[in-house]
Amino acid sequence: MAAVAAEEKPPALVLEFAGAAAEPEWSAVNDGVMGGLSQGGPRIHDGVLYFSGRLSLENNGGFSSVRTRPGNYDLSATKAMILRVKGDGRTYQLRISTDARHRGSRISYGADFPTKAGEWTEVTVPFETLVPSHHGRQLAGPPLDLSKVEEIGLLLGDGRAGDFALAVEWMKAQ
Repeated sequence: MAAVAAEEKPPALVLEFAGAAAEPEWSAVNDGVMGGLSQGGPRIHDGVLYFSGRLSLENNGGFSSVRTRPGNYDLSATKAMILRVKGDGRTYQLRISTDARHRGSRISYGADFPTKAGEWTEVTVPFETLVPSHHGRQLAGPPLDLSKVEEIGLLLGDGRAGDFALAVEWMKAQ
């Protein structure tokens, strides 16, 4: 019998937006939750997640985000999220939430990633670069527990009003 080569371990999480029943649903959370006027949300079409809208700085606004519906993702065997994106030249954030809370509300861990206008690129966001925050305010902790990830999201809050558009072909935790 011939020896079988050891198979490479697959990534812990791959989001491909192909419409499979097992894929998480995406929803929008914009600055309207605090009186802002930004509009944005997710749309999946032909295997691509589109996150687009209009950022407004009126009424103390200035952010738009999309995120998966709460689930259970154990990313403890991974070191980074790799995304294939086509952006508009703006800087977006990868956001991850766990069961960690501050004053009863969910803590988000985020890190920026750049995009090139109209060009597909692969960006790597090491999990060690994610910083905890609560309602936009940076926190000193707690540390990110990758075994208890509940939500994965994207956020735009770069302080520039106007239209925005980000396309995501896939996301892989590796």
